[in-house]
Amino acid sequence: MALLENMRVFVRVVDLGSLSAAGRNLRMSPALVSHRIQQLEAHLGARLLNRTTRQLQATETGQVFYQHCLEVLEAVERAHSSIAAEGGAPSGSVRVTAPLGFGRRVLGPLVPEFRAANPMVDVRLRLSDHLLDLLRESVDMAIRMATLKDSSFVVRKIADLRRVLVAAPRYLEARGRPKAPSDLLEHDCLLLRFPGTQQYRWTLTSPAKGDGGTGEGKATKLAIAGPMDADDGDVLTRWALDGQGIALKPLWEVADEVKSGALEIVLPDHPPEPVQLAIVYPHRTMLPAKVQSLSDFLVPRVRGQLAASHPDALL
Repeated sequence: MALLENMRVFVRVVDLGSLSAAGRNLRMSPALVSHRIQQLEAHLGARLLNRTTRQLQATETGQVFYQHCLEVLEAVERAHSSIAAEGGAPSGSVRVTAPLGFGRRVLGPLVPEFRAANPMVDVRLRLSDHLLDLLRESVDMAIRMATLKDSSFVVRKIADLRRVLVAAPRYLEARGRPKAPSDLLEHDCLLLRFPGTQQYRWTLTSPAKGDGGTGEGKATKLAIAGPMDADDGDVLTRWALDGQGIALKPLWEVADEVKSGALEIVLPDHPPEPVQLAIVYPHRTMLPAKVQSLSDFLVPRVRGQLAASHPDALL
């Protein structure tokens, strides 16, 4: 087991590029991480890492050994999963990240139900509208509402979600209602902003011409600016309700406010491109049973809950 643990430490060091980052990730001191690597190198009789004051890189031997470590660790996971599949109950901790609003309204209430059915699985939930690095943060699975293009991740789709532009009627009465996508450039737009976000680039679709508005429309991409931004989507909703500007939101998040008239859909003939609601996890040959069980539990319940409460919000 000591050899396996040292291999796990080595893989994490290579993934994150430093002993200190691996230590934070594994909750070990940098000295202990270094000791683990030294033990592994002594056992193999080969240097695995080149260390300088500024960077750390795997040696040629280390790069080959890293690939073998991945295969060995995946084989161990497959063995554990096969035992669970044959009747053993899933066990262990599952680290999950999800957007703030989704976590509060949908995911959080489902966790106790999952735990009741799987008492040996602990759920560690981290809510953030930031897109966390799954490897660096040791996340087992993430729930994302985004345009997912990263092929290094495994994606399990839950649903495609409609998005809308919304503003309070009093804001639109004071500033005027946009009639074309380009009009947004003259308005106060409320932005979800954090490092790496693309939310300040809004892509709107227009009805196709010549066929009565059916078929695929033209995409209009706008670089949006505004006087207020936040890294919490619920703050943007609050600002929109207060008449501070126009926000881009998943329809399910603001459906009740739109129905009540507190918010009005802006440019309904030019909706924003939809996003995918999906479960994302690091690429693995086989998911651990604890992750698979949580994924299988969530997918039908989340889709069913959204379809029941806000059917127009799903494509």
